[in-house]
Amino acid sequence: MTFTVMAACPDSRRIGVGIATYSLAVGGYCPWIDGTMGAISTQANVNLKLGPLGMSLFKLGFAPQKILAEFESDDPQFSYRQVGIVDRNRRAVAHTGPDARDWKGHRCGDGYLTMGNGLVGPQVIEAMAQAFETSAGETLDERLLRSLEAGRDAGGQGDPADGHRPERSAGLHIYHGEPYAEMDLRVDVHPTAIEELRRIHTAYKPYIPYYELRHRDPEHTPAQHQWVREMEEKLLRGE
Repeated sequence: MTFTVMAACPDSRRIGVGIATYSLAVGGYCPWIDGTMGAISTQANVNLKLGPLGMSLFKLGFAPQKILAEFESDDPQFSYRQVGIVDRNRRAVAHTGPDARDWKGHRCGDGYLTMGNGLVGPQVIEAMAQAFETSAGETLDERLLRSLEAGRDAGGQGDPADGHRPERSAGLHIYHGEPYAEMDLRVDVHPTAIEELRRIHTAYKPYIPYYELRHRDPEHTPAQHQWVREMEEKLLRGE
């Protein structure tokens, strides 16, 4: 029971995944990303082998559609899986197995995809796609987060008997041309995980330039408390 948005930004060349689910610690086992190659998310009845296998196939130069074909040939229970793949060339493909939990489905757009299983209906992934498309011009992290929020607001996970099931974990993962993350935010256990993810994102994002400076130029990086004080003073001056 998971809904996911994945995309490659044509302007910034960033690749990212936003994901939310009733299960716990989803950011730790569903998404696999390398900013030099692409992103994979394996969900529904997760096959933990598919993430590392897909990364290895990316390194061999396999296109997303070919990676999906290799997954199917390697996994005798592929009909229970849901998988999305987006590469750095903005090719997006997905698989939704017929034995995954209803409602399940996916939508592939221009450089992005939305997918989910155990949802209240197709309106969830449609709302996610619309939110992603209508937020063009925003940063990729913001677009993915808005897409998750739209999926939640469209009903998210659940069924007619039980209604909506809460999102108890969520993740927002952004890579920028490197094998390591620029932003890797996770909510592992929380009764309203998407709201908590938004709160963490708001708090964390202003610090990205500092962490980048610490990585690139440690000699000229001030202590973090000093940098925070300087940032707060700039905000007070309206800079």
